[in-house]
Amino acid sequence: MIPSEGWGVLHLFLHVVRDGEVDLAVAHDEVLRAHAALLVDGHQARWFPVLGHKADLGVMAIGPDLARLQRFQHEILATGAVRIAWSYVSLTEGSEYMSTEDDERARLAGEEGITDATEVATRLAAWSERMAHYREQRVHPTLPAKAAICFYPMSKRRSGDDNWYSLDFAARKELMAGHARVGRTYAGRVVQLITGSTGLDDWEWGVTLFADDPMQLKAIVYEMRFDEVSARYAEFGPFITGLVQEPADALGAVGIVGGAHRRRGR
Repeated sequence: MIPSEGWGVLHLFLHVVRDGEVDLAVAHDEVLRAHAALLVDGHQARWFPVLGHKADLGVMAIGPDLARLQRFQHEILATGAVRIAWSYVSLTEGSEYMSTEDDERARLAGEEGITDATEVATRLAAWSERMAHYREQRVHPTLPAKAAICFYPMSKRRSGDDNWYSLDFAARKELMAGHARVGRTYAGRVVQLITGSTGLDDWEWGVTLFADDPMQLKAIVYEMRFDEVSARYAEFGPFITGLVQEPADALGAVGIVGGAHRRRGR
């Protein structure tokens, strides 16, 4: 099942089953085989032990085929070593609020005073290249190699005077432009992946943040909450934070240890 646009995104949050009836060494190897097969099939995954009580282990899997993601989920659960604590389903997507060429032309004239046709054309060509790269990274992202991850779902508020969907498009676009400017100040420190889940899961978007410094995860969410888009119009779901590791290390961190590792420890 391949969507007409975007990739499937599956966040699985898992509890380890510690009832003594499952051979965790066997399960460890089965999970690693499932992970390796997913990569061979052109998908990506990030594993992370979870901080706090909401889950023991998390995995974010992403790729073009929803049926392949479902099979990956089944393979993990079939080991018997884990059970689902929570999950989230979404699709990668571009933003309807992305600047257009006319927007950039107006910005060049209004903010930078650039009206010379040749210079405008040169600047627009560079801008178009950046925007194409930005959209490609939103729709077909490469998951970053960062040390920490935070996931939360969110929706836009629709109550009384704070109804996002009662605003016209121009007003929403202007507000989102200001919101994006705050996010861009964290470039190089935080990688943000916004995925759409309207009609697919309980909230409207999933937000996945990656950073090497967990403080930056806290900082970006805190600062953005003062922006009107968040302060007035956003509703947030639960936050789950983890430490991104190689699959075998993440499994070992929650007690799902392979047989070879056990033998070395004797």
